Amino acid sequence: MDTTLKIDVEGLKKSLLKRRPMKARFKLHMSEEQAYACLLAAVKAEVEYRHRIFCFNEDVEKQLHDMASWLTSPSSSFGILLCGGCGNGKSTMLKAFQQLLNYLHIPKPYNEGTYGIQIVDAKYIAYQCKNNYEAYRKLVCVDMLGIDDLGTEPSEVMDYGNVYTPVIDLLTKRYEEQLFTIITTNLTPQQIREHYEDRIADRLNEMVKKTIFNNGTYRTDKSQI
Repeated sequence: MDTTLKIDVEGLKKSLLKRRPMKARFKLHMSEEQAYACLLAAVKAEVEYRHRIFCFNEDVEKQLHDMASWLTSPSSSFGILLCGGCGNGKSTMLKAFQQLLNYLHIPKPYNEGTYGIQIVDAKYIAYQCKNNYEAYRKLVCVDMLGIDDLGTEPSEVMDYGNVYTPVIDLLTKRYEEQLFTIITTNLTPQQIREHYEDRIADRLNEMVKKTIFNNGTYRTDKSQI
């Protein structure tokens, strides 16, 4: 390159971006208030589907607002992490969003069907990596993925002497490709860093918005052990 040539930084940036177009982030095309109402209806439906009684409180209201805000507002985060103790509605929120998305029939660009999110638990990801690697590879790159119970899976699996780190590899790829991801976990943010170490924790910090579920479990009552 001619060392005396003045570089047009903005022009070069635009040319480089054309070589690798930025992915459009999925957003619900409605107001945050409308998204909140839709999610509230979907969560109520999911709870009643399991023959339980929906309990509305300040914690649930905040969780719904956090989710609605992330789904409708401009954000660099292409994932959301729902973390907290057992039985306090994280998986219910994830499944409710899946049912809402199915109901809305939001078309994808270029006549590629409608948006839908696949939900798998973390143990299943590890199982697929060991037993059906082709299915695992497809799972890694799906447009929208819900990962339930992050942290319950084995950190490593071995297949014919080869050692794999299924969830770490999946999260790394989804981070690189900026793929829509919703994660539920009983681990705290600090426990996630301890479990997956700094490299994955730092990527998750960039990748996801964190929503803490501080409320207690809905699964127990005084008659249970």
